[in-house]
Formats: sequence, C-alpha cells, structure tokens
Amino acid sequence: MKSVRILLLLFVPFFAFAQNNPGANHANLFEPMEDKFRSPNSYRTASGEPGPDYWQQQGDYKIKCSLDTEKQRLTGAETVTYTNHSPNTLRYIWLQLDENEHAADAEKQYIEPSRIRDKMSEGALEGLEPWRSLEDKGCTITKVTDAGNAKLKYTITGTNMRIDLPQPLKPGEKFTFNIDWYYNLIDRMNTTSWGRGGYEHFEDTDDYIFTIVQWFPRMCVYSDFDGWQTKQFLGTGEFALNFGNYDVEITLPKDYMVAATGVCQNYDKTLTATQLSRWKQAQTATEPFQIVTGDEARATEKAPKATETQTWKYTAENVRDFAWGASRKFAWDAMPYKNELGQTAMCMSYYGKEAYPIYNKYSTKATVHTLQTYDKYSIPYPYPTAISIEAANGMEYPMICFNPGRAEEDGTYSEDAKNACITVVIHEVGHNYFPMIINSDERQWAWFDEGLNSFLQFIAEQEWDYNYDSSGGPAHLITDYMSRPKDKLEPIMTSSDNIKDYFSNAYNKPATALNVLRETVMGRELFDYAFKEYCRRWAFKHPTPEDFFRTMNDASGMDLDWFWRSWFYSTDAVDIALDSITWYKVDIKKNPKKETTTYDRKIEEPELTTITQIRNKEEGIKFDVDEDKDLQDFYTYYEPWKTSDSIITYETKLYEEQFSKKEKKELFGDKNYYELNFSNKGGIPMPVIIEWTFEDGTKQIDRLPASIWRKNEDAFTKVFVKEKEATGIVIDPYLETADIDTRNNNWPVKEMPSRFQVYKKHERVKPDNMMQKAIKEGKDIKP
Repeated sequence: MKSVRILLLLFVPFFAFAQNNPGANHANLFEPMEDKFRSPNSYRTASGEPGPDYWQQQGDYKIKCSLDTEKQRLTGAETVTYTNHSPNTLRYIWLQLDENEHAADAEKQYIEPSRIRDKMSEGALEGLEPWRSLEDKGCTITKVTDAGNAKLKYTITGTNMRIDLPQPLKPGEKFTFNIDWYYNLIDRMNTTSWGRGGYEHFEDTDDYIFTIVQWFPRMCVYSDFDGWQTKQFLGTGEFALNFGNYDVEITLPKDYMVAATGVCQNYDKTLTATQLSRWKQAQTATEPFQIVTGDEARATEKAPKATETQTWKYTAENVRDFAWGASRKFAWDAMPYKNELGQTAMCMSYYGKEAYPIYNKYSTKATVHTLQTYDKYSIPYPYPTAISIEAANGMEYPMICFNPGRAEEDGTYSEDAKNACITVVIHEVGHNYFPMIINSDERQWAWFDEGLNSFLQFIAEQEWDYNYDSSGGPAHLITDYMSRPKDKLEPIMTSSDNIKDYFSNAYNKPATALNVLRETVMGRELFDYAFKEYCRRWAFKHPTPEDFFRTMNDASGMDLDWFWRSWFYSTDAVDIALDSITWYKVDIKKNPKKETTTYDRKIEEPELTTITQIRNKEEGIKFDVDEDKDLQDFYTYYEPWKTSDSIITYETKLYEEQFSKKEKKELFGDKNYYELNFSNKGGIPMPVIIEWTFEDGTKQIDRLPASIWRKNEDAFTKVFVKEKEATGIVIDPYLETADIDTRNNNWPVKEMPSRFQVYKKHERVKPDNMMQKAIKEGKDIKP
C-alpha cells in the first residue's frame, strides 16, 4: 500500500456526517424476531421467563421388573399416577412405547432410502430389510387397568399408546392406572438392530452388559405450547418427558451389580459386608474409592452363574426418566462431590475389565470435573448421584449415563482412546443439566440439549487441560460444514428427525454459535450472566427455544435477534471480505478552494398537489410562513440588487476557516487515513475484527460491532485513523467468527494453499453412540 492519496483538509465549524451507500440493501436481519417467535402469554413471557400461569404435568411411577438374563427378556408391571396441572379437561392420555422402535412393523424400519452399490457387505444387505431380524421385538402390553383393576380401553399407534379415560380428568385431578408389559431386548451392538439400550454379549465368559433405557411405558408431554407431544420415535429425535417421582424394584440374578437413576434403598441387602463397608468409606473419599475391585469383578466373571435372584430397590425424586445398567462384569468406584449449596452427589463409575485401565483412572474424576464446571456456568447440581457406566456407546439419562473407554487386550491404550473416553464422559454427564434438569423437547429440537451441552462440554474440556484437543467449539472447526452448498444444509432449528448431518447441525454448529456469542459478540461477563439466568429460570421446567433466545436478550440487555435469525434460522455462512483499501494523508501544502454556488429561483404560483392544499386555497387560508416571500424579503433587505418582481438570484457560500501549514503539520502531519471497504459474502453479519501490522512491527486490534451492518447487510465502508503506516491488515486474525473463506481477509493479499484431508480409515457412526466399537482399536472418534 505504498500508493497514497492526498487529502485536502478544511475545518467546518458546525457539524459533519458520513453517508454510507445511501441506496444499499436493507433486509430484515436486524428486525425483531416476532415473525419467528410465538406470542408471549401468561404461561411464557416476552422476557423469556415462565409466566404467572405457567404449568406442567407430572407422572409418578411405581415399577416392578425382572430381567431374564438367559433369554434377554424384561418383564414389568407399573402403576402410574398422572396429575393434570393444566387448565384443560382431558378425555384421553398418551403414553410412549419407545421399545416399539425395534418392532418389525415400526415406521423406523421403512423410512430410510436405500440403494444397491457395486460392492455390498453382508451387513449392508441385511440393512436393506432390517425388519427380518426383529420379528420378536417390540413392547407387548398384557394389561391396562384403572386403580380399581377395571380394564381400560387403549389404542397403540407405533411408538405411542392412547388410553381413553373412563371419566374426564379435570384441572387439578389425578388419575392412577396400571400397565403390565414385556419385551425381548435387542443386541445393541448389531448395526442392523442398533439402539440405545439392550445387551452386549462377551463370548469369552458368556457374560453381558445390559443397558436398560426408555424401557417402560411412560407419559407423553402435554404442554401449553404443543398440546400432546406424540411425534413417533424414529430412533434419532430423542425424548420429551415429564418430571415425576420413581419407586423401582429390579429383580435379576444375585451375582449381577446394578447401577440406576436415584438412590439405592437396600445396599444392606444387595452388597456384601465388605462392599457395604467400602461404600460407607467412599462417602468421605478424596479420590475414587473402589467398592468392587477389578480383581473381584474378574473373579465373578469366572465363577459359576448364580441361579438365585435378588431385588434392588431404587427411588428417584423429580426426574424426567429412569434408566439402569447391570452386569456381572462391573468393577465399581465412587467419590463425593459437594456443590456450592453444600449438597453432596456421589460420583460413581461401573466398568468391565476391558475398560479398567482407562475408566479406573479417569471416569469418576471426569464426572466430578463435569459437575464442577457445569455448576459454574449453569446451576448447582441438585441430584444425589452421577453415574458413568462403560458400555462402548454414549447415551444419557438422569443421574446415569453410558460411555466408551476400553483399552487394548494387553491393557495399553492410546492418547486418543483416553481422550475419547474423557470427552464422552464429560458430554454424557453434562446431559444431566441439558435436558435432564433444564427439560427441553429433544424430539422437536435436537440442538436445544445437544448444542447447549456440547457448548459447556467444550468449556469443561478446556478447563480439564489447557491443550485439550476439542472436536467442537472453536469457530474455525465449523467452517467446513457451513461452507457446504445450501442444498446440503438445514437451519439449526430443523426438526430432529429431518436433519441430514445430525452431528454437525445439532451438536457442533449450535455449540460453536454459543461460543462465538460468548467470546466475540457479547463478551464472557454478559453471556455468562444471561446463560446462568436462563438455567435458573427453566430448571425443572419445559423451555422452548424462544424462551432461551428471549432470556439471553433480556438478561444481557443486548438485542441479539440478528444473531438468532442468522445462525439458528438460516443456512447462511460467515464470509466477510476486505474488498479494497485506500490510504490517505492530509495535504500539508494546499488548502481547499472556497466554493460559491449561484441559484436562480422564479417566484411562481405553487403547484397544488393534494386535496388539502386545494381546499385551503379555495377557503383563502392565510399561511404563517411564505417561503418565497420570506426569501424575497431577505434579499430585498440584505442584497436588494438581486431581486426583481419574479426572479430571485442568490448565492450560497461554504464559509471555511483554513488551517495554517504549521497547524496542519502539527495536527495531521503524521496521521494515516485508511478507508476500508467490506462486503458480506456469506450472509451472516458479524463483528469485524481487524488486526493492523505497522512498519515498526507492532500490532493493534480494532473491533467493530455487528450493528455496523444494520443499515446495509451487504457492504460498508469505514475509515480508520492511524499514527503509524500499516504494512498489513488481517480480518478475523484469531479465527473467532467462523469465516468460511479467509483468502479475502488479508492485505496484502496472501495466496492461501488449497487443502485436502487425509484419513486412515472411514467409518459411519450414529450420533450420540459414537464410541461404539471404537475404543477397541483406539480410533479417534469423538462426540
């Protein structure tokens, strides 16, 4: 930029203003979001808070179940008490039968397109007809009765069941009913019948790890914003659930260890004296304390299988679901975590010998770290337990989650395998906050728990290790996805089951958006306050996305509608280009010329253009102001030689006070004026971060807020005044805005190499089950 333009300088003693592209495009990105948001009401306010009439339903459960570990069949009987807190009278209720996802006639088996390729594996061929291996799967209902044991009429539609009530259920009333059921568990490691729950079989000892999830008929959500939520469970969009209290009895062989949501009420009956003593010692441990050691777990595997059964009793209060895991293989360790309110949660891990080298070192510590970090940025963890079970997959439920973490057969493991375990443990334990406590509808909005959780997961990872290799969060990691053709993308707000790239769209993009919002748009202080306020407002309630958006606006005092509209409701990308630069310096030698403009104006009858003017004329209205008369009077008084009967000739002069050469040199001689022209090629307006490099090697950062685009979303020009001469300019130097094309971000223009990616092996992995079979080979696959 050694070409410089000389700027003539004058002093205008009144005011000056800049006009930028007066005819430029002005779209709606900076307009309020009323076209996207539901109208506020007494249930949900315009500020994003629950309103004075907010309500939600409750379902309480008493369940007795037994697991046949030889036939892999689960049988249960439950009593449900449903409380109608709504202002509406209900004539029927809906329940979820999620296990019907695996039925041979389930909608899930028929909705995915398929095709023949040149080479087809056996598994791929089986996948063309997945129902053939599922003939005996799905939930079988054997009884539905009311509290008096009278039969109730019910109708099953796929993964939902409607019960017709014998009497209308009025506001404030309860309805108690009974359901008996059974189903055959799936092999969840089989890619054809893949599911979040079921069993994994270990041939070396003929043992199992059972993960029992979405396993009992449970109430659908009835809400103020959606009525009955009865979207079919297709395997991707997860769950919409009510809070309630649980009393659960689990019967299975005596040599099985059980971990479940809530608090076990009979460890004195299910544990040995030694195990019970260790459990009590663990309450005050400062490191993970082993209750069942690895040697003891291996000994159980080798011992003959028990024929006797025993019953584990668990209770859980104010949770939206209940899950459990069981195995003869489990080692078990625990340590306490105390939150800022003084409440203690026992953090625990259960794992087989395959995971012992990694899980024993890291799982429980990562669980504690997750609670510590999430507590700082959301709400204090309120539950009494937080459990991590190694099950070669990743899935979450209240107080319990299933994660990967297996080492090689010789006990060694790679750094990638270790970090994969820690990453998924943080992610799945973090789900205790989203959606287990801040209870969003996953079936509709996958991002609303996965994205928020992945955002805090990134923060927790970075606070675990300064050099932690996070797979999501930093803005530059989402650019490959956001730069795809528009027909390969969908907005974040897309319904869960309709998302093409589930992981990128529901996890990484919203997590990145929130990180950009925190680090670049709002700043940490404002963001953290508003985010915590959202969590406080909606803990143990059912928020919607607009409740979140409105709360973030309200609690921060910032208008962020442009951000929500751009990042969450569109497929636009960030691509801000530095199109041109002009360098100016003040001309010390020359002054601007004085300007005089001469106008001739003819006094003539004014043109009548409106009905009001015509009628005022007809009625002889006398006007207080007569522009032409006033002008004529002025020149008659001051310059009478310039007037005539019908013509006024007058001059306008720009009265300028000139600087002396000495003044100009002292005031402006060293200043450099850089006029930068920017364009928004990607569609998303963002703050513009400019890094200047000067001749002496020093650097300086300027930051322009996103609102600079508010009157023209396509382009703007901005002048910067610098004391030093610039030798280089970089836009978005820290890669913090997710700019998809940095080739147009530099001056002088830098030739950027085209890049290609290289990988060792390709494997398609299902969302939130990403670690399945991965740890065995130490593959670097992260959630």
